[in-house]
Amino acid sequence: MPQLLDSDSTISAEYAHNTPYRIPAPPYDVKPRGHRLLPRRFNLQTNSARMLLLLAAIIAAAIFHYMWKSEAALQIPWVPDPSSQLFAKRPLPPPIDASFLSSGEYVLPLRTKGRHVVDQKGRRFKLASVNWYGASDELFVPGGLEVQHRSTIAKTIRRLGFNSVRLPYSDEMVMTNPPILPHLLIANPDLVGKKAMDVFEAVVEALTEEGIAVIVNNHITSATWCCGADPCDAGWANDHLGPLCRVRQTEAEWIEHWETVMARFIENPLVIGADLRNEVRGVWGTMSWDRWATAAERAGNALLKMNPDWLIIVGGTESSNDLSSVGDRPILLDVDHRVVYSAHVYSWSGWGSREGRYAKRSYPSFVKSMRHNWAYLIEGNLAPVWIGEFGAPDQPGEGDANYWQNLLRYLKAIDADFGYWAINPRQPKDNSKETYALVEDDWITPVLDYRMKDMTELIRS
Repeated sequence: MPQLLDSDSTISAEYAHNTPYRIPAPPYDVKPRGHRLLPRRFNLQTNSARMLLLLAAIIAAAIFHYMWKSEAALQIPWVPDPSSQLFAKRPLPPPIDASFLSSGEYVLPLRTKGRHVVDQKGRRFKLASVNWYGASDELFVPGGLEVQHRSTIAKTIRRLGFNSVRLPYSDEMVMTNPPILPHLLIANPDLVGKKAMDVFEAVVEALTEEGIAVIVNNHITSATWCCGADPCDAGWANDHLGPLCRVRQTEAEWIEHWETVMARFIENPLVIGADLRNEVRGVWGTMSWDRWATAAERAGNALLKMNPDWLIIVGGTESSNDLSSVGDRPILLDVDHRVVYSAHVYSWSGWGSREGRYAKRSYPSFVKSMRHNWAYLIEGNLAPVWIGEFGAPDQPGEGDANYWQNLLRYLKAIDADFGYWAINPRQPKDNSKETYALVEDDWITPVLDYRMKDMTELIRS
């Protein structure tokens, strides 16, 4: 270690770089170590970032405020138009008997021709349907059998003008076939002690005896309300999810369940078809059309081996909203002229799109989506499309009313086949009010409001 000298002049050049006296003093604007001064250009960037964050917060707040006001506007109670108010004060128009398959006007079985379902003479049979649910839910029984005899409910449906019923079931109902609780069958004492499948068959027979056509629908795997976020019910098979699912089935088992259900109706000519699966969507909307179409073809062909006269109804993906791929990849069955496609349209449909939910849409925007999703098949005379589910509450807000007006205007314009959800005045599990209902709690008195007015016009168009 070199000796430190008092004089700079005597320091050897060899050691000059080691001496503390050769360490230059720091510039006036440099802080000691531990207090490093950030470059000025970084300070500018920090200020810019703060301004950008502030601007982003202002924009986000403005968007939130706009969306809040927009959503609030959708909830403003809608005042029925004068024509709806007048309809509610008058008696329900009588049904058109000639629209029913039992009228003698039709020669069965039904087929498809272009965009229509037709009889053997080529006469169109327009599906004017209503959903009657319950058998697919926790109690395994169609709603209302504790209130009215099944034949009375069938007469009510006919009096409303509906010539066909979509009747859902769950795979769990087929797998377990439990006895129905007696208090759910008070108005049908002949069914007390019967199992779920027997009650389901009795309801089908009551409908067809009234001249109402029946479309059987596989609604859900586990017996519960459809459709939530449970991935186990998002498709026809869920065995790949393993123990995650309370009720598990393979694709082969799903087809076997279909065969078990439909074997009861082979000799009933007014059981006209099988709606293969309700609102296929896959896990978080990941279901491809080709995958679903392939499974639908397997199931459809299996059923047509049992009865080649059934119509095979195939819903779209994305919860039955999307049939846009059918043009490139149609359903091809072993028996021709049997495929009917099905779409579901609700006010909340379209969420996540740039234009927003259907409750918010203008008529041109709404029609554009319908044409893209499914209506191109009708307008191009390519295949029948049955709007198997749609509906609205008895006291709608402006958003629901806007959706309804756009949809019914379009359905009338294209003279569409349809299936309203639903006739039931009560939901099964907790007996809560069904705001979409078309009858009062007695299962006889019709709810004469804007919905029944528009559907009466649609039936008669």
